[in-house]
Amino acid sequence: MPTKMMIRGKRPLYGEISVSGMKNAALPILFATILVSDVCTLENIPGVSDISNSLEVLRRMGAQITYLSPTTIRIDTTYIAQGTSPDELVRKMRGSSYLLGAELGRFGKARIAWPGGCDFGSSRPLDQHMKGFRALGARTDNEGGFIYAEAEDGLTGNSVYFDVASVGATVNVILASVFADGTTVIENAAREPHIVDLANFLNACGANIVGAGTSVIKVHGVTELRGCTYTIIPDMIEAGTYMVAAAATGGCVRVRSIIPKHVESITTKLCEMGVEVEEEDDSVVVKSNGKLENVNIQTVYYPGFPTDMHPQFAVLLCIANGIGNIHEGVWRNRFRYAEELTKMGAQIRVDSQNASIIGVEQLYGAVVEATDLRAGAALVIAGLAATGVTEIRGVSYIKRGYENMVEKLRGIGADISEMPLDDTAEQVVEKAN
Repeated sequence: MPTKMMIRGKRPLYGEISVSGMKNAALPILFATILVSDVCTLENIPGVSDISNSLEVLRRMGAQITYLSPTTIRIDTTYIAQGTSPDELVRKMRGSSYLLGAELGRFGKARIAWPGGCDFGSSRPLDQHMKGFRALGARTDNEGGFIYAEAEDGLTGNSVYFDVASVGATVNVILASVFADGTTVIENAAREPHIVDLANFLNACGANIVGAGTSVIKVHGVTELRGCTYTIIPDMIEAGTYMVAAAATGGCVRVRSIIPKHVESITTKLCEMGVEVEEEDDSVVVKSNGKLENVNIQTVYYPGFPTDMHPQFAVLLCIANGIGNIHEGVWRNRFRYAEELTKMGAQIRVDSQNASIIGVEQLYGAVVEATDLRAGAALVIAGLAATGVTEIRGVSYIKRGYENMVEKLRGIGADISEMPLDDTAEQVVEKAN
């Protein structure tokens, strides 16, 4: 049933909030289990819709999946069948593209429907993925809404140079090359923590991957993998989102269960804006008096400022002193949230890959629509900081990447609820009584 979020804003957030496992690390690892052909136990799995959809894809391909706890699963991919992924689910997720590398690596061929996910238009192609597969000896094609790859004579290690440091392409070439004959050298590889997490998981299963976290990754082909128990890293974007929420509302929040190094670029920008951030062993404390200074932000590949934090920081700039600027260096079409924020009183001018944001004294509650996952998170933050009531539609986007967001925010003082799309706030109160 479609739902909406209702937020009564202008309440400073106080307390502690815990971060779930990283969706962007869990997704490639889930599909990497196809290569293992054995039983794996994965811990710290986030309860978000992209994960549940991915597990259903694997289940319908023949995997046996058992939940040992709400965050721990046992998955046996011994009897998975190639080319049987359900088209309707694959088309819902960008991460389903990892089926290509996993199927190609295990079976020597792959076939999936065109992946879905957040719509950033033509700025999210798969050309670098295909380039990598072809370098390993595979033929690739796409027609009729499907993508194909096949290596009739097997895959052979080779040098692969990416034109851009694509996370998805890096993941897919790693997956495809684990069993390739010889050594694959991936240059201009993505350096994100979830690439490191994937390599660590595969190495725990018997792969031979070195250099993950740098721009050059070497994959020495092996002949088999074995099952293992592995814990997914915490979600740095979820952590950053709650850090920004604390800053926007003028509160004091300890964000727990994180790796502080992963959020260094976020911490740096918050400090530039006048927010106090104290790092601890596995948490950060964010304290703000609500008075924010403008900054300039340029999104780049890790370890630079993450594109997935761009919309959330745009909200901070909306209520900061002076004029701030954002240059989007990763996804060209990421500014669709701007129109929604203007409904709340924001002053944003977008020109191609740049946005100029004039800080205003106050945002105001309005009816707004989430256009993608991180835009949805930004609207939640805006609603928390705004005067009055904000109604957010398109909640399904938010649930793709944030586990129990409403409950977590309530735990630190937010007045936020989720209800059926057709219900009014008054009707919900009546039902509760």
